[in-house]
Amino acid sequence: MENVLFWFRNDLRLHDNAALHEAISHGKILPVYIFDDRELETTALGFKKTGDFRLKFLLESLHNLQENLKAKGADLLIKIGRPETVLFDLAKKYEINRIVCTKAVTQDETSSETELATLLKTENIDLDLIWQNTLIHVRDLPFQIKFLPDIFTEFRKKVELNFRIRPEQNTPESIPYLPHNEPNESLTFEKLGIHDFKDDPRALQLKGGETAGLARVSEYFWEKDQLKLYKQTRNDLSGLDYSSKFSLYLSLGCLSPRRVYFEVLRYEQERVKNDSTYWLIFELLWRDYFCFIALKFGVRLFKRSGLKQDLNKKWKKDKVGFAKWVNGETGDLFVDAFMKELQATGYMSNRGRQNVASHLCHNLQIEWWWGAMYFESMLIDYDVCSNWANWNYVAGIGTDPRENRMFNSATQAAKYDPEGKHLKLWL
Repeated sequence: MENVLFWFRNDLRLHDNAALHEAISHGKILPVYIFDDRELETTALGFKKTGDFRLKFLLESLHNLQENLKAKGADLLIKIGRPETVLFDLAKKYEINRIVCTKAVTQDETSSETELATLLKTENIDLDLIWQNTLIHVRDLPFQIKFLPDIFTEFRKKVELNFRIRPEQNTPESIPYLPHNEPNESLTFEKLGIHDFKDDPRALQLKGGETAGLARVSEYFWEKDQLKLYKQTRNDLSGLDYSSKFSLYLSLGCLSPRRVYFEVLRYEQERVKNDSTYWLIFELLWRDYFCFIALKFGVRLFKRSGLKQDLNKKWKKDKVGFAKWVNGETGDLFVDAFMKELQATGYMSNRGRQNVASHLCHNLQIEWWWGAMYFESMLIDYDVCSNWANWNYVAGIGTDPRENRMFNSATQAAKYDPEGKHLKLWL
């Protein structure tokens, strides 16, 4: 039996947590979450790297994880600082033999993994990195990652020909806990610099955490029976049930993509199988694709020239125009309504995201990555791979097979908000 430190990252759940199962198989567990204080830094553009809406949802998710761990005989230790340093110090202090965590794919997170591994080698402590954030396991792809198609449709067709989803991991009945006397650095609004947070009554009113995520699946699929209508309603702009809202819970790993997938299969058996049930799986494949794109291209995802390394595109460093876009003051009412919604709630529909991103990149021709950074700060459901790959896509420097794709907001408004309900709600 070993002393094992389990590092919770973007996998804040007990159900279908392969990394947690791996940790439990080795011995007693010390579950730890490290809040990286760099997330509170202010960007050069004047907003926090992680905004208040994201922080609130994270706090709710951590609180729920702590409750769920206690119900299994364990607890969650929360610390603040640089993950690699804090984890190394804890490992030495509590004679840890092994650290287990979920494998990440993007630069900041993998840099932490590398630095931690280097430190742990000096004490002969193992580091196990477990892949589990995608629906399809990376090792189950029908090609090596370097041969990942640069167009989503080609990717989808190849994986659907040989579709293999690993079975879910059961929720542990109990967790063998490693006792300690380490003080818990409880995260609060005040400690995170949130002093005057107000819930907008027009916001989604969805709380963070595994319990809420699983409840949302049950509500959307089974209680409200909305899945059968998903393809028809997914491009609506306002309300709770036009789309699943699972992205909020997938972003922090409060909900496993495999749980969603197998619930869709059960729904198809017990209710109906149609275009809508397929389309939700289709959206999970988009999410996977962007994760694999990040794995294949690395830091190019975040470069100004993008995945295509296009050095010819010109972007304006127009901070005045950018501020107007942020504040919903561009004069394009369709765009402005979405930006007001984001500012007030930390959320907007997928249709809205495409339109406001297109406006920044193509109408205003302002630095696309400023928009990506702002979304990173604001969106409750921020996912590093999906966010940055989508912005590459809209800016024309990513995986979009069409050249110069641009949204006409007047046409979009006429099609998706013909009665102006969304405009009236936010303007």
